[in-house]
Amino acid sequence: MKGVDGVEFITFDKARPRASLVDIRRQLRGRHFPVLLHMHASMRANLASRMVSAGRRIGFDRRRARDYQWLFTNERIAARPEQHVMDGLFGFLEHLGINQRELRWDIPVSVADREFAAAQTPGSGPVVVISPCSSQRFRNYRNWRVEHYAEVLAHLQRVYGAQVVLTGAGTATEAAYGAALAGSASLPVANLVGRSSLKQLLAIIDRADLVICPDSGPAHMATAVRTPVIGLYATSNRWRTGPYFSQDLVVDRYPEAVQREFGVPPAQLRWGQRVRDPAAMDLISPADVIARADSVLGK
Repeated sequence: MKGVDGVEFITFDKARPRASLVDIRRQLRGRHFPVLLHMHASMRANLASRMVSAGRRIGFDRRRARDYQWLFTNERIAARPEQHVMDGLFGFLEHLGINQRELRWDIPVSVADREFAAAQTPGSGPVVVISPCSSQRFRNYRNWRVEHYAEVLAHLQRVYGAQVVLTGAGTATEAAYGAALAGSASLPVANLVGRSSLKQLLAIIDRADLVICPDSGPAHMATAVRTPVIGLYATSNRWRTGPYFSQDLVVDRYPEAVQREFGVPPAQLRWGQRVRDPAAMDLISPADVIARADSVLGK
């Protein structure tokens, strides 16, 4: 978000939490705000919120105010069960009496970043971004098998002559995915795993005709620039965190994964309950993804 007009960023460094809280307190010393929108329910955010002097401290309703958030606020938004995360955030505006919605993200991207994106796809075929991995966190089983991605990639190149761009962070897992997929391709691909900035990635996604990824940041970056995204969802509920404008393209195997792990349908679990089964993503088949891709690129 660097470069957004009218926004001042004061950041919290998770790697040095105590020192970061001291930094925030120092930067905000002597400042008072009429309203604090406490829009992230976590203890880390709770502690950071105490560094902010504000008259109205608005948080989530009691059910969504995880990690004792209600102790750090003096107002709560209306309780609305089973909402998408984005709709929940709009609840803060509604609490302030603002009911109109304008879904627009004015994220500044430089000419240099757009030129970088254009240089990765100099051909004439449709541009497809494959971001195969999610963030590497404990018991976070959102990654699909590399051989399944390879099957989809082969179809995209064979049928559409697609210009495929591989993206991701510089972790060992993501580097291995990128190398394997680039090595499997029959046509050249742009392997940018670990080799692009966030702004360059946004420029690439904006230029793309389609994005394919699991529940991860690029799905929401695609939402911000209105690029269709095929979300691969089995361990998380797409109705809570899925790509907001592309729910019709999501390959959703979460209900089956929930039934297999918990023995009940999702409606009987806490909203947004995660599946921790390492094999859950195997419920998604290459044919599922290919069918969604054909619905976009075959028009």
